[in-house]
Amino acid sequence: MTISTTKTLKVLYVLAWIIFVGVSIEAGGFIFSTIYTLEINPVNAHRSWPGLDLSSLYDYDRGYFLAEMVQISLVSVMRAVLFYLIIDILHNNKLDIARPFSKNVGRFLFRVSYLSLLIGLFSWFGTKYTEWLVSKGVKLPDLQDLRLGGADVWLFMGVTIYVIAQIFKRGIDLQTENELTV
Repeated sequence: MTISTTKTLKVLYVLAWIIFVGVSIEAGGFIFSTIYTLEINPVNAHRSWPGLDLSSLYDYDRGYFLAEMVQISLVSVMRAVLFYLIIDILHNNKLDIARPFSKNVGRFLFRVSYLSLLIGLFSWFGTKYTEWLVSKGVKLPDLQDLRLGGADVWLFMGVTIYVIAQIFKRGIDLQTENELTV
């Protein structure tokens, strides 16, 4: 029994929706928690997100707390946008399996590569910022708990998808030339 590409894409579509909802809840939780902690209840810094105690950072400086939470929130929002792009291309039938070299797919690949690179860059800046804060004596959770780990993986993925996007761009050009000559 072979699994067709259409069935695989349907499974990926469902998985993308599940991940999108999870990442969106996480991003919204970080944004809400930041505003709630800064404006309403500073005690919330102890449990701003499950497993995330940033009370030491909040007590050290509210501005540094805000900067850290903005970086975490930005990375989470960009991950949500990435999965939204995947849902969008799979849902709106922009992906034609019979003719994969289309402008929609090329545009999608470039957007995903740029977004992956941005996630990698913001994660890397967040990692360096967190390491700098720890060197100042601020007790912070692990980078994985801060959702800032894996910057190198995001950068690698961004570069890889960018190369694939360039190959697709050339494929689109060749397909267009072939259609014009026939």
